[in-house]
Amino acid sequence: MKVYKVKVNGKVYEVELESVSEAQGHIEAPAQAAAPAQAQAPAPVASGEGASLNAPMAGTILDVKVSVGQNVQAGQVVCILEAMKLENEVVAPCAGVIKSIAVSKGQAVQLDELIAVIG
Repeated sequence: MKVYKVKVNGKVYEVELESVSEAQGHIEAPAQAAAPAQAQAPAPVASGEGASLNAPMAGTILDVKVSVGQNVQAGQVVCILEAMKLENEVVAPCAGVIKSIAVSKGQAVQLDELIAVIG
């Protein structure tokens, strides 16, 4: 064990740290690494109208950059999603026409919640 003194906002704290070798330590990779890949491979909509664009993470819609009937290209920004104080661009996974938009500015969305349908 090693004891360190850490000063945070003018207050001193004593911290004890235990040395761990690589063989003893166990680190799990976060499951979030798979989330962006799911956003790029959209699942088809049940009605067969087109591809669904789902939220890659939970957050709040700051802006919707497209409207129903608008043509979009693959990679074009559809909306801005704020998550943990970071603005993330949600892009179209494929080229097509915006068939429907399921979100609005200021709306909270959950992971994999439908944002738009592109056909």
